[in-house]
Amino acid sequence: MRANRSWFSLLAFCASASLAAALALAAVFTGASAVLAAAAPATATAEESNSAAPQPTFSGVITDSQCGARHPGSSGKSPSECTLACVRNGANYSLVNGDKEYTLDGNADELGRWAGQRATIAGTRSGGTIKVASVRSLR
Repeated sequence: MRANRSWFSLLAFCASASLAAALALAAVFTGASAVLAAAAPATATAEESNSAAPQPTFSGVITDSQCGARHPGSSGKSPSECTLACVRNGANYSLVNGDKEYTLDGNADELGRWAGQRATIAGTRSGGTIKVASVRSLR
């Protein structure tokens, strides 16, 4: 014998089946997205992409903050020797180009190799200080 079922039970059955199918599809797509995301190569972050951008360059003579571009002739030292002596006595390395002077913030050993010479500094400037990334010959 067949029992008469109401239209409400049919509606409940259809809604349940639709909900189950939707949840199953959501689980499949979520899993596929996770697998694809794990397999995709990592993209560069904003900080990494900024480091790849060319840095500004500054040219001038690498000297010290005490003497600047004019080393005393009476000392008997070359500009390089005078710069190194002043830095040993507490002065900072600086870059002088005409009337502009910037304090250099970088590897003291690398800057010491260029003391008293004309060079091009790659780095970022903040106020009167240049954060040195690299130093190369001006020529």
